[in-house]
Amino acid sequence: MKTTLSSFAAALLAAYSLGASAHVSLVEPRAEAGKPYTAVLRIGHGCEGTATTAVAVQVPAGLGNVTPVARPGWAASLRQGVATWTALGKEAALPDGERGEFTLAGATAPQVPGALWLKVQQTCERGNHDWSQVPAQGTSTAALKSPAVLLDVLSAPDFALAQALPKVEGAWVRGSVPGQQATGAFMRLTAREPMQLVGVTTTVAGVAEVHEMKMEGDVMKMRAVESVDLAAGQAFDLKPGGYHIMLMDLKQPLAKDSSVGLTL
Repeated sequence: MKTTLSSFAAALLAAYSLGASAHVSLVEPRAEAGKPYTAVLRIGHGCEGTATTAVAVQVPAGLGNVTPVARPGWAASLRQGVATWTALGKEAALPDGERGEFTLAGATAPQVPGALWLKVQQTCERGNHDWSQVPAQGTSTAALKSPAVLLDVLSAPDFALAQALPKVEGAWVRGSVPGQQATGAFMRLTAREPMQLVGVTTTVAGVAEVHEMKMEGDVMKMRAVESVDLAAGQAFDLKPGGYHIMLMDLKQPLAKDSSVGLTL
């Protein structure tokens, strides 16, 4: 049982949500206001177990004139603000479970910082996904089943700060049941420059620590660590059976599909 984890660095002014892996996402979910931006949408799943045959994106007016970049075996077009990619044959369709990228080039981010939403229609051999839900307020998509894709347009200072922070991918926390006192949180971190993960805080647990699990002889042991080194440009996995975040003295059960706030 997995629970979505919203993970962010304490210095970042605007937290961003990391949706479940089944959602459509942007490779780079942040843009600097008034600067060129290339939107690369990533899809890693089909519909009802079948391959993706077409993707249509409603381009926000704030992105200006964009050009959908053709993929091998796919046709690309732009009509009335909707960018569309269509597989030219069954062999070119994107298999279910295989990750594919769809690129919008030539965009310029709006001059004014704020949230932009890209609504995506995914068509498959059987069924479709309409990724178009937008929260009534704020930018958290944790409660939405089919959220649109968020592009966070930041001021120059905030963008520079965000670029210095580690990239967080695939964040999730193992759900818990009433009476359970501890669980684990997991994610992939990629730092742009050498740094260390030195602590964790959350409101859902009395204690949050970085732990390491490793074999000592024939016994698997777990211990808390004071820091974890993040090398520049190298992905570091916080995962079951290795380094991970331990949440103890849980203040409430963590139900499936709920959202957990965590500060690194």
